[in-house]
Amino acid sequence: MTRLTWLQPEDLIAHEFRQAEEEGRDVAEAAARWRAAGGRAAPPRSGASPDQASPELRGLAEELLTELGQEQEEEAAPAPSQPVRRLRTRREAPIGGSCPTRPGHPPGWGPGGAAPMVTGRGGTGEPPAGPTHRHRVHAAWLGRAAGCLLGKPVEKLPLEGIRALAKATGNWPLTTWFTARDIPRELLTTYPWNRRSAPTSLAENIDGMPEDDDLNYPLLNLLLLQRHGKAFTTHDVATLWLEELPAARTFTAERVAYRNLLNGVPPPRTARHHNPFREWIGALIRADVHGWTNPGDPASAAEQAYRDACLTHTGNGVYGAMFAAATIAAAAGTADVHASLAAGLDVVPPDSRLARAVRRGIDLAGAHRDFDAVVDRLHAEFGRYHWVHVVPNAALLAAALTHADGDFTASITRVVSGGWDTDSNGATAGSVAGLLSGRPDALPDRWTAPLHNRLATSVGGFHGTGFDTLARLTAHLTDDPAPQEAPHP
Repeated sequence: MTRLTWLQPEDLIAHEFRQAEEEGRDVAEAAARWRAAGGRAAPPRSGASPDQASPELRGLAEELLTELGQEQEEEAAPAPSQPVRRLRTRREAPIGGSCPTRPGHPPGWGPGGAAPMVTGRGGTGEPPAGPTHRHRVHAAWLGRAAGCLLGKPVEKLPLEGIRALAKATGNWPLTTWFTARDIPRELLTTYPWNRRSAPTSLAENIDGMPEDDDLNYPLLNLLLLQRHGKAFTTHDVATLWLEELPAARTFTAERVAYRNLLNGVPPPRTARHHNPFREWIGALIRADVHGWTNPGDPASAAEQAYRDACLTHTGNGVYGAMFAAATIAAAAGTADVHASLAAGLDVVPPDSRLARAVRRGIDLAGAHRDFDAVVDRLHAEFGRYHWVHVVPNAALLAAALTHADGDFTASITRVVSGGWDTDSNGATAGSVAGLLSGRPDALPDRWTAPLHNRLATSVGGFHGTGFDTLARLTAHLTDDPAPQEAPHP
């Protein structure tokens, strides 16, 4: 029998138990039925459990997913039509100058009351949109690619494995690409590189940007804005995916939602039906283009990200996308890194698990000069989550950006060294830090030269396109957001 990752009922159900508990629902009876039938209590770390389930066990998993889904449908509240403006805790998000202060905290302290390590770097001081915007976006595309590529070979590895591999080559604290040169064989047996990524992402074999979903989704969103403009709907996103995104290039929540579309499930129910990954990181990694094309306007960026995210995610999964889009929009304007993170926090509910985790990451970054200590605390506090869940990854992203204080190399190396979803976190950190750098030649050559100004993809005719061309298309969509014919890269 063919087994597909991230889709088999017997692999989804344990994840659903965890997710339902996070949402405050009682699943004890359903979980007991599953265990009594011989089901695995712990969800698989990867996309599929090691053993194939019997037809009876698979049938029970389907039954339980449906039952829990019905409970969720009954409890789900209608989504607001204009979510960002209703959820904002302050009507206007500050995107220039220093971060807002909180009561009882001295001026100049960061979000959540965390003191920045030094005065924030970043923010070019130029008008958000204009002749320099293309250069900022060019640096952001390069930064997203470099950060993603840095994290690819160690994706899925535990924190101790990442540290051991880097230390074995004298690359700790992390300052450059991972390499397999001179690493003892027994260490690689214990902590093997990511099987699919290592052949194209270690220092000795990088030759352009290989295909990755962290780059595919920004490409898709260029097509989305080209065809539908900034007033696109969630149904427009769904149609575009079916036309341009190969199903095998989707993972976790996106793969489940894609399957739901093929089965006739309409959006936004696609995000809920048999989808235990609805609060994972997938929507956050789709947010960049919404931020890049709304420089200096975090609220509009978050509104676009919301409509995109609702195809696949709910709750904190959506908030993660809104947070990222708003942070990126602020960084694309005149904000420094600390003000950018404040703008990101300003568009999500302050009492959400996502917001609390982001504030915790920022606080820890302000309290410790040793970033390893920050990471250790984050893993101690958020280690119960799956490594792809948005909550721990958003906390780590915010911590790394805060601690790096706008420096590009420090931003991507810190976030990748923190583990969890290394390539996705590296990509988002690289996007933000690239924008803050202001132009592509401000990024260190060791990160950009191996990219050879090209990326591989199976999306929309973009294969082999240069990052300079992508920057030009993105800047054009910023200046002229009306629907156009599909781009010709």
